[in-house]
Amino acid sequence: MKDSNFLKENNARHIWHPMGHPGELQRNTPKIITGASGVSIEDIDGHTAIDAVGGLWCVNVGYSCEPIKTAIKEQLDKLPYYSSFAGTSNDAAIELSYELNQWFEPEGMVRAFFTSGGSDSVETALRLARQYHKVRGDFGRTKFFSLKKGYHGTHFGGASVNGNQRFRTAYEPLLAGCHHMPSPYTYRNPFNESDPAKLAQFCLQATEDEIMFQDPSTIAAFIMEPVLGAGGVIVPHETFMPGIRALCDKYGILLISDEVITGFGRTGDWSGARHWKVKPDMMTCAKAITSAYYPFGATMIGEKVAEVFENDETGAASIGHGYTYSAHPVGAAAAIACLNETKRMELNINAKERGAQIFDAVNQLKNKYDIIGDVRGGHGLMTALEFVSDQTSKTPLDNASMAKIQKTAYENGAFVRVGGHNIMMSPPLIVTEDHVNTIISALEAGIKSV
Repeated sequence: MKDSNFLKENNARHIWHPMGHPGELQRNTPKIITGASGVSIEDIDGHTAIDAVGGLWCVNVGYSCEPIKTAIKEQLDKLPYYSSFAGTSNDAAIELSYELNQWFEPEGMVRAFFTSGGSDSVETALRLARQYHKVRGDFGRTKFFSLKKGYHGTHFGGASVNGNQRFRTAYEPLLAGCHHMPSPYTYRNPFNESDPAKLAQFCLQATEDEIMFQDPSTIAAFIMEPVLGAGGVIVPHETFMPGIRALCDKYGILLISDEVITGFGRTGDWSGARHWKVKPDMMTCAKAITSAYYPFGATMIGEKVAEVFENDETGAASIGHGYTYSAHPVGAAAAIACLNETKRMELNINAKERGAQIFDAVNQLKNKYDIIGDVRGGHGLMTALEFVSDQTSKTPLDNASMAKIQKTAYENGAFVRVGGHNIMMSPPLIVTEDHVNTIISALEAGIKSV
């Protein structure tokens, strides 16, 4: 390993980082993280901070889970790789498929298609949704519906159903036939409605109107996050996702629940769909499936979809889709160990308790500081604060101030994520009450700095 001077000198010189301007990152180089333990990260200068971002909504079991590390090492020694394309498989992937079907039995999931991560899982779900209708002889169903402010990864399909222009504009034209519905975002919405229950009904009505305008027979699937993550932790009213499920049933549309963030305990339940008592037709998983110790994901397939594919006698259900690393044995072994630890520690319960603690604390901060326009969360360890320079006009706080809040919080012991004019927190699900107190104290220092 090169020494620290070499690393600092070459920081951002030879790497283009995701989600950043290459020139700006050369002028303001990224933090170099060289170590991590428990819920904390350490940078190249030896400064430690609680990782209130959880890597990227993903390191649910923290950074010191020995069973996952051991499973990876043992699998590398045994079988470091083999293809899962038709004709070959591996024991770890078979075992994991069984575990996942048990895990998501309440959601009605019966099959798994393995991927390399969340964007892959979304792409898989979109492609299988179109193919499902074609296998049934319903060739006109090609369109996708999703929510404004929703996030579904960065592949062309995922970017097309993304509801945030930041991930779209530079890459347009994207996939045709993607339509974005109003999200149940109480702080900013076209209906000027702050009541969550009423807003949910307005959004559902707008969605049904658009379904009718587009013609239901042309729509393949509706994809949504049960709680919108990267869009700013937008939590819908409890009637919203069941309402979308009802509309999909009414018009023959598949419902894809994007669980890349919300799966495996972050909401306080084992899935976001279960949190709202909904059975989707497909689910996308990644991130916490291995706690990010290995790049891995899955698209879970419900019984209705599986039956159409498996009972086909025409050949139309032959899947012409897959990845070199689908069902990677090392990733599958890591996932088995991670899921075992996740269940053993009952991390969903801790997520619910610590999430309530954080949500109460940020509401107290909102009452103290006028630059906090809105706080969102209260459903597990997903929390956001939206910052404004004026409460009446809701003018977003400037980028320099947002950066200063983040920098000062880090200096005071917690790394938080900036997304536009939101500060988002999604710490590992193993955080303790004392960890949360440190996060809130550091965040408040950041707020005071501006």
